[in-house]
Amino acid sequence: MSDNQSHPVDDTPDQRRGPSRKYPWAILVVIVLFVVIPFISWYGTWFGRPLSDSKMEEYLRDPSKPRNVQHALAQIGNRIMDGDQAVKRFYPEVISASHHAQPEVRMTAAWAMGQDNSYSDFHPVLLELLKDSISGVRHNAALGLVRFGDTAARPELVAMLEPHPIKAEDAGTAELVIKAEGVAVAAGAPLARIRRPDGTTIEIHAAEAGRIDAISAADGKNVEAGADLMTLWPSADQVWESLRALFILGQPDDISYIQRYTRPTPAMPDRIQQQAASTIEAIRDRAGSPR
Repeated sequence: MSDNQSHPVDDTPDQRRGPSRKYPWAILVVIVLFVVIPFISWYGTWFGRPLSDSKMEEYLRDPSKPRNVQHALAQIGNRIMDGDQAVKRFYPEVISASHHAQPEVRMTAAWAMGQDNSYSDFHPVLLELLKDSISGVRHNAALGLVRFGDTAARPELVAMLEPHPIKAEDAGTAELVIKAEGVAVAAGAPLARIRRPDGTTIEIHAAEAGRIDAISAADGKNVEAGADLMTLWPSADQVWESLRALFILGQPDDISYIQRYTRPTPAMPDRIQQQAASTIEAIRDRAGSPR
């Protein structure tokens, strides 16, 4: 009997050990699929990942990979802010990147140049970027010019406070991607499509982050080329940067554009109202005008 009784005693631990050996492998597979792989993907595109000088040079000299160029430019801007003088060796490549075909690269180049107003060669390049067809590039160029004390940035700084219409780029049927007002959108987000009579489609994207307001077009209805589809209000971050810049360069003519932000505005935090009031006060003090 003792031999017969020994079998279940010996078998039970084996049965228990079977699943315990397989379970960690299943967990490992889940970790790889849902944690490790996304991390590797994120790490490969994260602009905060440090680059060696040789890797930076490699990235800057290969314009066919715009995200790599952006990564290098972001690192250069951060190193300028950290006071790293050695990064000046890359300044000619930063200027070259300001002519890149991809607007995201030009935008990052403008931001990087705005971090060092001691390098005079950046100044005329930023002035040229102020004429760029992409609003985000113009905005970063204007903010960079503030560091140079150049009042040529003022019109673009004021434009950063204004809503702008999203227009149909051709005639056709409007297919709205964003169908509700008040929706926050990121830069590059699809807003609408225009289906031409020949069946081809144009996709319209947000040039910058903001909030959708006043949808003018009806989904599924025909529109003419240039017709208003909706209005995009600037993001809180954009308004904040503009107000801080106008605190330095603003003139009395700019006050009427700033005043709307002294009142509660949808999706704008309280700090916007406070900064708007401070900016108006600084402008009036500078002009010697009564408060």
